[in-house]
Amino acid sequence: MREYLTTERIDPQKRLVVERVKDFGEIYEVFESDDASTQSERCIQCGDPFCLNKCPLHNYIPQWLKSVSEKDLEFAFKLSNEPSPFPEVMGRICPHDKLCEGDCTLNDGHGAITIGSVETHITEAGFKAGYKPEFPGITTDKKVAVIGSGPAGLSVATYLLRSGISVTMYETADRAGGLLTYGIPSFKLDKHIVERRVDLLVEAGLKLVLNCEVGRDIEFEEIEKTHDAIFIGVGATKGKSASLAGESAPNVHIAMDYLTNIQRKNFKIDYDKQYDFKDLNVVVIGGGDTAMDCVRTAKREGAKSVTCLYRRDEINMPGSKKEFRNAMEEGIDFTFLASPKEIILDENGNAIAIEIVKTTLGVKDESGRQRMEEVKGSQSRVNADIVIMSLGFDPVVPSFLAENGIETNAWGGIIIDKETYETTTAGIYAGGDCFRGADLVVTAALDGREAARSIVDSLLK
Repeated sequence: MREYLTTERIDPQKRLVVERVKDFGEIYEVFESDDASTQSERCIQCGDPFCLNKCPLHNYIPQWLKSVSEKDLEFAFKLSNEPSPFPEVMGRICPHDKLCEGDCTLNDGHGAITIGSVETHITEAGFKAGYKPEFPGITTDKKVAVIGSGPAGLSVATYLLRSGISVTMYETADRAGGLLTYGIPSFKLDKHIVERRVDLLVEAGLKLVLNCEVGRDIEFEEIEKTHDAIFIGVGATKGKSASLAGESAPNVHIAMDYLTNIQRKNFKIDYDKQYDFKDLNVVVIGGGDTAMDCVRTAKREGAKSVTCLYRRDEINMPGSKKEFRNAMEEGIDFTFLASPKEIILDENGNAIAIEIVKTTLGVKDESGRQRMEEVKGSQSRVNADIVIMSLGFDPVVPSFLAENGIETNAWGGIIIDKETYETTTAGIYAGGDCFRGADLVVTAALDGREAARSIVDSLLK
């Protein structure tokens, strides 16, 4: 428990920048057993572990760190896979600096334990050793439909299948995974990782229906008639607007549309060629993780230059510091304290520049965040061949919600009972971004898990 005094925090090795920007391969190596064990030995086994409490899933972090330090991989694998539906995904993409590692006791002077990297190691090494999450098979006559195969949908399916309940999942796209497949680039999350989890669920009894949009290819009422409960996890993929003049120009794009099409290109399937930005000057507006995904994708796609505009400073960026550092390493240009005011068009209606105004951060508002103030007379222009808007996302509201008494709030989020995850229509549940708005993968996984518990309690009581 005192190894932290002599052993420093280490991060996994990263591929060299000159190599990694040439492809979409993951940039981080997975810890070997010795490195994972050495980092885990630094854990001081707090009586009231902040890391566990800060994790939305309340993962058994101190317990599996102890198991890894003792090189009991099988037990660590079981502990890690119990409260989390896909720990090897969380280990790769969670903003650990804002969650578990951010609240690690050792952060105060010694450097947090590399929790996320150890989490990834556990499941990857466990799979390599032949371990698998346990499923009992379908042991009940209950049937649940899941609409959407993103993080919330995969999570609810995981825990329903663990309870022996039959699950049929309806997904609009040609592959399962939602955001994990088409929203997060492969340099952060290799798609074979997602496919492996989906395959495990299918092996456990999941019935997966792809290329099927509920309300178009199959009626909601038909699903409702043949299932005992329904979970809706359709995410939030509608890009928010900045309401800028010129925003509707044909070379101004929404972040998720861009990321989805480039992933389709990487899958070697049909994609929209207008998203080929090779040798073009790309400007991304926004400062979150999705903005970092866009700038780093454009770099790999051969853009002539890539610039990120953000109206606040580096400290106030909402995304993971790790992703910002990676973008900086890869040669992305950042313009901070710059608020876009208008997209300048040429005579053909195409965007050629963005008019910006400098900003400064003033007194804090009621939330504790500094207010943004514009500096008068500070207007300037940033030239752009392509503009990508990455300003957050709102839920897409399917028509079948209102048609079936499922109420939404003012911004389109599905209203649920926060204790049971049941919507305003009995027997229909929801979770993830369609309830929260655009949020973290880990909170969507939490919603799926807790909704599954409510569904199990309702169906098997």
